[in-house]
Amino acid sequence: EKCGLLKMDFLGLKTLTVLKESVDLVKITRGIEVDLENLPLDDEQTFALFRRADTVGVFQLESSGMQRYLEELQPSRIEEIIAILALYRPGPMDMIKVFVRRKKGLEKTVYDHPLLEPILKETYGIMVYQEQVQRAAQVLAGYSLGHADMLRRAMGKKNSVEMAKERAGFIAGCMKTNGIKADSAGQIFDNIEKFAGYGFNKAHAAAYGIVTFQTAYMKAHFPAEFMCAQISSEIGNFDKLPGFVSEADNMGLKVMPPDVNRSFERFIPEDGKILYGLAGIKNVGQGAAEAIVNERKSKGPFKGLADFCERVDPAAVNKRVLEALIKCGAMDSFGIHRARLFNNIDFALSRAAEKIREKASGQ
Repeated sequence: EKCGLLKMDFLGLKTLTVLKESVDLVKITRGIEVDLENLPLDDEQTFALFRRADTVGVFQLESSGMQRYLEELQPSRIEEIIAILALYRPGPMDMIKVFVRRKKGLEKTVYDHPLLEPILKETYGIMVYQEQVQRAAQVLAGYSLGHADMLRRAMGKKNSVEMAKERAGFIAGCMKTNGIKADSAGQIFDNIEKFAGYGFNKAHAAAYGIVTFQTAYMKAHFPAEFMCAQISSEIGNFDKLPGFVSEADNMGLKVMPPDVNRSFERFIPEDGKILYGLAGIKNVGQGAAEAIVNERKSKGPFKGLADFCERVDPAAVNKRVLEALIKCGAMDSFGIHRARLFNNIDFALSRAAEKIREKASGQ
């Protein structure tokens, strides 16, 4: 910034892909168009999910600590979700308990000056956001918004020399603009400074809060489609994928085993259940899954192991992939014992290679 250059952060969220896929699945399975940009932000089903902390797979609310605070807070407004996202960080985390007590009426909400009430009312008198620091300086001390932003930066960087200058200017501004006495103005400045070091950008927290609400809404209203998208997003990550499969089971969504004649590359809903995606099988992968699904779509179901080996490109589906498919039960629909299938892999592959050579030579 000192060189006059602009620094920008671009955040890529996998959650946006999960939301898009879950919306697409709802359209396919139920014929319903979900408009994520215009959800009712007071939806009772979604807030019931928040209050019971059923937030596995919900953006930013998955940790056990966050689930504990949700149960304590019992949120009833989107503003409370946004605030807890801003507070759940090292430093301001201790203020969550104060926030919860004030929300429940167990502790009185106090303001250093009546003019601060409209600015801090939604956060129960706690200065949570950087924007509240700026607004307080503007209203109390008559700062321009540009000057208020400079104050916010100085506070955030804990620049003591700059802060000494700002303190004097703030006190003078409070006296001139609102007739606030110097000692009261100094106390207000010190309180603002204490919170400002931890202040979070509300625009960022609100943007994240909306994504949090959208994921919770999809989980509450369309659990099968949401969990299919969520599990599919972890394909290839065998540390997290089983956890989401287990969560689907806990939600009463039976996860059906994979089947080369029914499954697709990704996880899909089927009659209120979840059909395991072929790409989610260890040692199979996306390329092999696509080759299997494309062949089945173009020429119909596979009749058996030999037919499967003859039809699917051996470059995509090798011996290792076949072993994985048989072991996990993806070929059980052929009606032959897994051990028998497994012991016939080499024979089926060599026979398929012979057939391919015959076709190529025209004999």
